[in-house]
Amino acid sequence: MSSSGRPTILFFNINGTGLGHLSTCLAYAHRLRERARPVFFSLASAVDKIHDMGFEADYLVSHAWSRASNLHWNRQLSLRLGLLLERVRPNVLVFDGTWPFRGMLHAAAAHGIPRMVWSNLRLYKQGVRTVPVSESNFDLVVRLGEIGDSFNVEREARPGRRVTVPPVTLLRDDELLARDDARAALGLDRGGRYALLSLGPGNLKDVSGIGRGLIDEFKARGFTVVWTRPPITVKDVPLPDDVVPIAVYPLARYMRAFDVFVGAAGYNTCCEVLQSRVPTLFVPNTLVVDDQTLRAHRVAESMPAVVSPCETATERADAVTRLLERVASASGGSAPLRAVDLSGADRAADEIAALLEAPG
Repeated sequence: MSSSGRPTILFFNINGTGLGHLSTCLAYAHRLRERARPVFFSLASAVDKIHDMGFEADYLVSHAWSRASNLHWNRQLSLRLGLLLERVRPNVLVFDGTWPFRGMLHAAAAHGIPRMVWSNLRLYKQGVRTVPVSESNFDLVVRLGEIGDSFNVEREARPGRRVTVPPVTLLRDDELLARDDARAALGLDRGGRYALLSLGPGNLKDVSGIGRGLIDEFKARGFTVVWTRPPITVKDVPLPDDVVPIAVYPLARYMRAFDVFVGAAGYNTCCEVLQSRVPTLFVPNTLVVDDQTLRAHRVAESMPAVVSPCETATERADAVTRLLERVASASGGSAPLRAVDLSGADRAADEIAALLEAPG
């Protein structure tokens, strides 16, 4: 751990089905790196991606991947997090995840963490169990807004000040590579026709069948298919020899290299699509608690995008056809893109930074 004269913010991200929680914390830290010393405690195994962004990080295996009981894992969490808290003595702890862990709350209280923040999604399916953790445990609650949401203070008083921020993106607009630069960085032909498929790590839902079917659809229509291999995947999808595999993070930096994109409708993916404006086929993951189908349809109202489960050959053929029709329509200027506020990371960072100077 390096020392710094700046205040320290500890970011604690859970391990979800992808890298969404890690990316959200990185988005905040990226905006705060000149104002504070960001340090990470990650339950996602892609700690090297945190290091690549220039931040310090410690890792603990998540409960989902541990053999320990919930009780014993929380005890381990409290001990491991407590050791880190002793070492870095953060001014603020930012937790991004659905359910604040007992072990985290215990360690933070035991070590007298001055300020606590809870960052979380707000678009959940109906009937999802309410988390029995009071927002009064936190000085600030940041709710990640969806497309069309603007900054809004929902509750002013502390503790428990609650704000909704616009969609959050990891990178700023000027950090995304232009089409030709992105193709050069990935070693792709400047004049090629490319479809990028990024259906997730497959740790929760097997995407191999859908993936192979979509590969065939795009190849039949003259595309070279590029397939992303997520950093946290535990089982690679076997690929045909003529499919190009890539492993890059953050993917948003390179997305403009592609003519079309295919991905699940996780929060960060949708925000990256809105930022890059690459025509997209969304294949929502229905096994997660957030409403990916609704989110995808909202994005499709603002840019060339199609939503389909792509479970059958007929659904896949229809989805690709509709996507290419929307691409052609957009190219002809008949469907102008709607402007979308993507300032969520900046607004959340400002809220977190304000805690550094708030009176005790």
